[in-house]
Amino acid sequence: MTQQELEKYLWGAAVALRGTIDAGDYKQYIFPLLFFKRISDVYDEEYDLALAESNGDLAYAEFAENHHFIVPKGAHWNDVRETTVNVGQALQEAMRAIEKANPDTLHGIFGDASWTNKERLSDAMLINLIEHYSQQKLSLTNVPDDKLGNAYEYLIKEFADDSGHTAAEFYTNRTVVKLMTMIMDPQPGESVYDPTCGSGGLLLNCALHLKSEGKEYRTLKLYGQEINLLTSAIARMNMFMHGIEEFQIVRGDTLANPGLLENDQLKKFNVILANPPYSIKSWDRKSFESDPYGRNVWGTPPQGCADYAFQQHIQKSLDAKNGRSISLWPHGVLFRDSEAEMRRKMVEEDLVECVIGLGPNLFYNSPMEACLLITKTNKAPNRKGKVLFINAVNEVKQDKTMSYLMESHISKIFSAYKKFETMESFTSLVTNEDVLGRNGNMAINLYVRPDEHNAADTIRFAAAFSDWRNTSETLKTSMKKLFEVLQK
Repeated sequence: MTQQELEKYLWGAAVALRGTIDAGDYKQYIFPLLFFKRISDVYDEEYDLALAESNGDLAYAEFAENHHFIVPKGAHWNDVRETTVNVGQALQEAMRAIEKANPDTLHGIFGDASWTNKERLSDAMLINLIEHYSQQKLSLTNVPDDKLGNAYEYLIKEFADDSGHTAAEFYTNRTVVKLMTMIMDPQPGESVYDPTCGSGGLLLNCALHLKSEGKEYRTLKLYGQEINLLTSAIARMNMFMHGIEEFQIVRGDTLANPGLLENDQLKKFNVILANPPYSIKSWDRKSFESDPYGRNVWGTPPQGCADYAFQQHIQKSLDAKNGRSISLWPHGVLFRDSEAEMRRKMVEEDLVECVIGLGPNLFYNSPMEACLLITKTNKAPNRKGKVLFINAVNEVKQDKTMSYLMESHISKIFSAYKKFETMESFTSLVTNEDVLGRNGNMAINLYVRPDEHNAADTIRFAAAFSDWRNTSETLKTSMKKLFEVLQK
């Protein structure tokens, strides 16, 4: 199958569910089903290979050492395919048996979908879904990790488009993800963390970034936490579908119960990328006031907005020597009065390296403008005491459902970040004292003024108007001469 054919084949199962299940619920059935099929087909492929290597030794072919994952007897895809009554029950039992047989890697990975609810999923519908996926072998030979991983990402994007308000919970604009990864530049052997990892796109892209550069991506240590059970399961499946096995994604509330600890303290990471849920109101502010992990280093955010609770969690989780973070936020985190003191402390500690203003509609189902906040625990000598502001609000391609960054936009923004200098009408390099002089207000238009863009536009308009007038005069002269000739 070509990539396009594979994507069409995988999406075909979702099409079969239309009209009977809400679009936002497709993912809780399609992803586990797809992963179940992949595990079974790869198990068969490994079994045949081991059988050939051992000259037909059946016992050897079943050894756990010969398989990525164990598929117990009676829990294979083909076993469920032979079932015609209570198909949902058979599916659920097979998935639980696989999880139980692989406790260290697959515990809870199939989620908690109600496969036995016949009002939602009749036997006939499940048989149709199973037969649809049975048309193709999803073995490693037929569908390599790269191809299946890309198709899986395609499904995540399609489900995000279909699922309405829940999309932001598990999907981050992939063009923004690419920019964030390029700026962080993770290296082989480093640890990368996403405290609100959704479907794992930010983490995964770090590994793919290294792979595209021809570097050893398998030594990258990926860590994530996600509060939603289904979404955390999707993230883990996403890793396996891409052939990534060195990762740890835990489920839980990052603010209330951080799940990645070391010696009873927050685990430290070289790189953190995050797109936290913004402005959440339902969080335990009182506990954060006396946080046992010392995350309230700059203070306690207001109850109505936990943004700086997440930002402080990020900062507290960074490696002291070379920790660096990039987080995607609405612009409000840069200037809201209620967070001014926390921003001031962040700048006073020389943690803020760069602020990038992005265009509108880069968040799912939200027209608001986004920004990237970049911090470092130990800035390069030539960047100490300074903050770079980049006004890239116009560097965006508007689309009907969601805007995106074109390659030219990504290249321009990344190049400006690397240069780390003032560029007229686009960037401004200022001192920490300049920012503190504005009471820690980091609103980008205070440093890269929009009227500079307008002035440039005015110059372009003036030049165009002048050209139009000159052309008009030339046309009038030509017409006059033509009429004179015709009158003769």
